[in-house]
Amino acid sequence: MSRVGKRELELFEGVEVTVNGNIVTVKGPKSTLTQEFKSNVIEVKVENNKVIVTRKNEEKHSKQLHGTTNSLISSMIHGVSKGFEKKLIIKGVGYRAALKGGKIEIQAGYSHPVVLEIIKGVELEVPSQTEIIVKGANKQTVGQMAALIRDIRRPNVYSGKGIMYSDERVIRKEGKKAA
Repeated sequence: MSRVGKRELELFEGVEVTVNGNIVTVKGPKSTLTQEFKSNVIEVKVENNKVIVTRKNEEKHSKQLHGTTNSLISSMIHGVSKGFEKKLIIKGVGYRAALKGGKIEIQAGYSHPVVLEIIKGVELEVPSQTEIIVKGANKQTVGQMAALIRDIRRPNVYSGKGIMYSDERVIRKEGKKAA
């Protein structure tokens, strides 16, 4: 039996989970998230302020979805109560970021600034020109927005320049040696 799938998810204060067939809705102080799961394989119940995920049979596919479903619901509960956050750091001479309305403008060594639309449900903060903080209730959209920003100029292993996560460790390479 899946260890992740067996865990009972306790609800934080102010978080409400409703199950309507195969649609799970989680409401909290920060947001409301909805996810659809396979009802013929997985069953989700709310009992005594806990969410319990069970599988209906012992087939391989249902075993695979058991832990995944539990983990997704856990992320939804965490997201609507505390939220998710990713920090990005910009390194390089002349590299900087600025918020302009509902968009972020990044100058990263190209001949033009790169402008990105902010994904719905995600907040961006730019405390300084070289820091970007991505916040939101949905773990996937926060990670997606952070990845889109990082893809503008990935960290270079030779020079160390680029846009990287704050906890990312870039292993530098030596480059050519003089003869």
